[in-house]
Amino acid sequence: MTNKERYIEWAGEQEYIPISMTPWWLDAVCAGKEWNALLAEDEDGNILGAMPYLLRKRAWFKYIVMPQMSQTGGIWVTAEVTADRWKTAEVCRKIKEQLDKMGLAYYYQQYLPGSLCVDAMRALGFKAHERVTYRVEDLSDLNKVIESFSKNKRRQLQKALALHVEHDKIEAEQFFQLHQQWLQARGRKVSYSREFLLVLERKARRLKQCEILTICNADGQVYAAAFLVWDKNYLYYLVPTYDHAFAESGASALLVLEAMKLAREKHVHFDFEGSMDRGIAKHYKQFGSLPVTYFSVERYYKPIFRLAVWFQKLREWQFR
Repeated sequence: MTNKERYIEWAGEQEYIPISMTPWWLDAVCAGKEWNALLAEDEDGNILGAMPYLLRKRAWFKYIVMPQMSQTGGIWVTAEVTADRWKTAEVCRKIKEQLDKMGLAYYYQQYLPGSLCVDAMRALGFKAHERVTYRVEDLSDLNKVIESFSKNKRRQLQKALALHVEHDKIEAEQFFQLHQQWLQARGRKVSYSREFLLVLERKARRLKQCEILTICNADGQVYAAAFLVWDKNYLYYLVPTYDHAFAESGASALLVLEAMKLAREKHVHFDFEGSMDRGIAKHYKQFGSLPVTYFSVERYYKPIFRLAVWFQKLREWQFR
């Protein structure tokens, strides 16, 4: 069996694995690209930890980066290793040795909150940078959740009393068209392709792990929509969008509340798929969410790649 085949089998045996590290998710978000996995085993060949990864190639460079719409990845270890720093460090050392042999120019992945692998990788020469997502962990009392909203968001909910929620009223194709249309009206572009969303939706729908929420007026006109996905622990507010022409309707606030209600129904926590953008972070905080720290881990194997990335960013800035 290949490493990828073994990882697929191993992931299926885990009591829990984050959605962005499941084989079906990787198949969807890496469609048309190459994903694989590195494995750390004990002396008997049992897998103690694994690192699924997306390998990209440009010119003569090979590099590992996060797949699109994937918040976290990195190294996932078995339950027996999770709380043991020494065992975690050993797993990371074995993964690092394999990374060193791949001839990479660059490595970048975002590790899960609380992962001991971050410190282990830092000790092995990798750089770690703090990132933040925003979560609402306790949804047991919705009234209490709403009370934690800012005055502005509660006021928006009052404005939205005439609106209503629809579950899967529209399909992924229409969701993409609306998202594209609403962003174009503001001079912006969608960050993903139509084909990407259709593939992701098809695979998630097959496993009953996604839903498209819409907020509509009495005539059925869509004011706001969100593409949601979930695993056993969290519901992720993956792709929200709204019609800026109806920004004062309160639809965007109602959309968040209805997404939280869905998370509550599924007995999972709510994750905003947090942003490092200050404006978006400020918006999420107004819903009573709390910041949760996680880390990106990176390493430049070839210094010239850093220069190439800098030139690419400079070109993008010049031609905006």
